[in-house]
Amino acid sequence: MAASVPLKPQYGPTLGTLLAPRWHAASPLARRATIAAAVALLALLLGVLLTLLNPTYSHGGAVPFSFSYRGLYRAKPDAGEIVKIDKRSADGALQYSFAVAPLTLPPYTLDLSAELPLYANAYIEELRRRYSGFVLRGEGKARVNTLPAYDVLYTALVEGRQMYGRDVLLVPERSGDRQGVAIVMLTAPGASRQVKTPLEVASTGVLMKPLRSFTLG
Repeated sequence: MAASVPLKPQYGPTLGTLLAPRWHAASPLARRATIAAAVALLALLLGVLLTLLNPTYSHGGAVPFSFSYRGLYRAKPDAGEIVKIDKRSADGALQYSFAVAPLTLPPYTLDLSAELPLYANAYIEELRRRYSGFVLRGEGKARVNTLPAYDVLYTALVEGRQMYGRDVLLVPERSGDRQGVAIVMLTAPGASRQVKTPLEVASTGVLMKPLRSFTLG
């Protein structure tokens, strides 16, 4: 064992030296109680640290992706989805939802930025069949962390209540690449004061972080 570095007199005595007599004089029960309290305090500090850190989700496979989030909780994905996180009110009503599903483009010869709007036509019809009260509010080219993407904006009834919807179609910017993801985001009207239209979904609030931190590949 390496010898300890001698402490200069002006810096002593150490806390350990001061507490040693009390520790040796304490009963075995008191020592066990002290150790248990120290372990509990360490666990508490670790729990606080984990709470402050943002959870991260990573997915491998043909189209790997990852994102971080906060204020949202893992939920059971719907059929066809890879992952879902959401937030609900005290009565269980859905407030926010962020889900990722696989996307496969048909073979194409055009540029990706030209292909995504064509694919969106069929995608929108699928949304129309999926949701009651579906109303398309807009669509257009977008970017997610420098990658070309395509926004589909809508309102629909989800779990019996009106929701603002914003789906982002995202494919890696590689020639001929067909595999990507659809990021499905929902916000309930009134859940955020700043979100008053589907276009504003994920522009603020708890959905902003997972979208802005989303990386593909």
